[in-house]
Amino acid sequence: MTVLTTVRGLGLDDWLVFSGAVYQAAWNDVTGRAPGYGVKDFDVGYFDEDVSWDAEDVVIKRVAEAFQEPLRGRVEVRNQRRVSEWFETKFGEPYPPIDDTAEALKRFIAPAFAVGVRLAADDTITVVAPFGLDDVFDMRIRPNPLRPVAKDWDRVTARALERWPELTIVAPN
Repeated sequence: MTVLTTVRGLGLDDWLVFSGAVYQAAWNDVTGRAPGYGVKDFDVGYFDEDVSWDAEDVVIKRVAEAFQEPLRGRVEVRNQRRVSEWFETKFGEPYPPIDDTAEALKRFIAPAFAVGVRLAADDTITVVAPFGLDDVFDMRIRPNPLRPVAKDWDRVTARALERWPELTIVAPN
């Protein structure tokens, strides 16, 4: 909630907190683990048509300044529109530009990972889950049916199983 409240106060465009901070929190609840168990960082995505590094860096610094340690070092913010500028070089697969932050979730490597949340001004939480929430609460990791299997699939799933051995991993076809 601290991350959600702080990010809400920054007025970023089309933002979501997503990835491990969301699905891992659910896994911890389902398995009775401590709330922060296994959560490495808090990924914050926002959307800005300006894909320059300089524009993103301004936001990264602004977000970092809004937090005290230990959260300052654990909140990672990225312009989701800008991902198309560097993704293929880093991961070796194409990543055409997207139209909003929610669209980025459709490209995550597994449906269980594709969940984002936003805290509204009236304190309601918006959940964005293009594949639904069944995989999260059933503790199932399966390949995203909308994209090729990620090159680091085995590494990602092995790391998840180390922390949550209750997971079911659905092998790629």
